[in-house]
Amino acid sequence: MSELKRAIDQISKDRGIDRDLLIDTLEEAVRSAVARKYGETMDIEVAFNEELGEIEVFEFKVVVDEVHDPVSEISLEDAVAHDPNAQLDDEMGFPLKIEELGRIAAQSAKQVIIQRMRDAEQEIIYEEYKDRVSEIASGIIQRRDRTGWIINLGRTEALLPKDEQIPRERYKRGDRVQAYIIDVLKESRGPQVIVSRSHPDYMVELFKREVPEVADGTVKIMGVARDAGLRAKVAVMSRERDVDPVGACVGIRGSRIQNVVQELKGERIDIVVWSPDIAMYAQHALSPAVISRITVDEEEEALEVVCPDDQLTLAIGRKGQNVKLAAKLLGWKIDIFTESRYGELNAARKGMDQIASVAEVPMENFFAAGFESIDSIVRTDDEELLDIKGMTEAKIADIRLAINMLAPDLDIEQPASEPDEAPTAEASEVAAEELGEEAEENNETPAEGEENK
Repeated sequence: MSELKRAIDQISKDRGIDRDLLIDTLEEAVRSAVARKYGETMDIEVAFNEELGEIEVFEFKVVVDEVHDPVSEISLEDAVAHDPNAQLDDEMGFPLKIEELGRIAAQSAKQVIIQRMRDAEQEIIYEEYKDRVSEIASGIIQRRDRTGWIINLGRTEALLPKDEQIPRERYKRGDRVQAYIIDVLKESRGPQVIVSRSHPDYMVELFKREVPEVADGTVKIMGVARDAGLRAKVAVMSRERDVDPVGACVGIRGSRIQNVVQELKGERIDIVVWSPDIAMYAQHALSPAVISRITVDEEEEALEVVCPDDQLTLAIGRKGQNVKLAAKLLGWKIDIFTESRYGELNAARKGMDQIASVAEVPMENFFAAGFESIDSIVRTDDEELLDIKGMTEAKIADIRLAINMLAPDLDIEQPASEPDEAPTAEASEVAAEELGEEAEENNETPAEGEENK
């Protein structure tokens, strides 16, 4: 076996490059070197001889009576000297010795071979990792650059961008890390593998690895919402009635979920049961808080959640984390109210419904003009009420009359008329106390009614 043939076989085996691709690269490199030395007009053919294990180069010329271009033509007399059977217009091939190419041409051929081999290797790596998108890769932290951390995966490098890292997670050179492959890009310097540790699907893949029921599809993960490094909610369902999806994911004494938590550096994970009923699903998603009732607005994809007063903190969570993750998991907007606050709002809405009905003006028109309660109407003059779409002076008179009739039932405080004589000290003290009570009643908890999506 020739030295060249042995080298081709060894490179093909060591680097995983197709043998035929290597031979094509060699042929192209020699063709480029010949063109550099003799010019582009020379008609040549380059081929690898498997039997000899060598690259053969042939120069072709046309047999003519009178030679005008020595590069592409040969006289009949000279042709007959090479082949007695040669005739005019025949195309004759003459072997060209590669040794005569010269040092510069040989160096050029070498560079072409190296570049083509590098390109072929990069293409193989790209194809390999392109098919591994959505898988977990393991590597060693190599260095940091301005965009993130570079991880050595063995045959190539991966980039862990800053916005795909777990906040407050620290790395140093030589650390072994795992990450989720989210993309593979073709770059001029080679394929760029992009990985993430904060992606929700990374948690899905971790559960597939730790929970056999998730891996085989018995338990299905329906959704993941993460505040990476702090807390996550995972919705699960079981395809088999006798398999508890939450228990399967948690494992005996929490062994399975603890492996996931450990990999994510202590991220707290809530496993909740998925339900096709959005209200039930929301109730599970907002755990550990106890929920009293949920009103569903399917058109707006919004939920009005009511919880006991002592459960508000749990429902909202620290810095709104619990309700935000629940909203992200459901993909719906969530408004949370305490039972006491919800009762007040309902009473106000009921009164507004009645006023809107009397005026024969849609309640939305009142809200659009900034009137959300009967108290706001009572304290507004008629001129401002006329700004409400569809409102007339006659309708305002009807509203005023209706409010006077509804005042005792709705506990509406009417504006006091000017007295005929100065109020007594006792009357002033009573008025001050009433104003103080009203201020306390209107002092809402800032967290209540918070909107999240």
